[in-house]
Amino acid sequence: MRRPLRRTSALNVVLLLYWLCCLAPSPVSSITVTTPPEVHASKGDTVTLSCSFTSTSRPTSRMTVDWSYRPQSGGPPMMFLHFSSRAYPPTEGQFGGRIQWQGTPARGDASISLINATLNDNGTFTCTVRNPPDVHGSTTSHTVLTVTPRVPSIRFSDVAVLLFFILLPSAVITLILIGRMMCPKKERNQSKAHRSPIEVTEGDEYGIPGYTHKEDRAKCRDLYVMDSDEEYYLKDFKKRPPEAEGYADSHC
Repeated sequence: MRRPLRRTSALNVVLLLYWLCCLAPSPVSSITVTTPPEVHASKGDTVTLSCSFTSTSRPTSRMTVDWSYRPQSGGPPMMFLHFSSRAYPPTEGQFGGRIQWQGTPARGDASISLINATLNDNGTFTCTVRNPPDVHGSTTSHTVLTVTPRVPSIRFSDVAVLLFFILLPSAVITLILIGRMMCPKKERNQSKAHRSPIEVTEGDEYGIPGYTHKEDRAKCRDLYVMDSDEEYYLKDFKKRPPEAEGYADSHC
């Protein structure tokens, strides 16, 4: 009777140990891959798609990295780069000649670069890393790439030339206007100093310097008291042409 009991106890112990081993965390499920959730770029840029991983096992020649792409419009994912001891970038297709390997597996880096990004590159990029015996766990991570049209930029030289051709004529015109506003009196004085020969001033029209209308009216009143001889002389004086006497007609 004792032998069956011993066999049953030994079997129970074995089953218990097996059950504990199954419940214990497996050391091969500790690999973790991380990528940024979103990346934004402009058309024509060189985009870096980062991918880092951590593993309990040291990376060896058995480690592999796969990059795949799924278009924004949907569809099955397409693998375009494979790494196993060395990188094998695509030579044809959508990403032909536009993918560069930037990773360093010994440091947990599996990043790549996308050259000359286009609007057709919008979509989801997936990085998958396997490092046996760590082949389980979070072996993949996704990044959504959004490429937008490039906004035209204005160079400093273009701005400088534009300001030169706009501000310089405006500054010259402003200086001219300010000069004319501040110097009108000087121009009038110069115009008086250089009068035309046909211009006459008050009093010069009679050929007598300083002659005024007041004096002319006074002489006209004196004519009424002149005697006949003087009046005859005055009439004869008026009949003479103004050119000969050097004065214009009297206001009398």
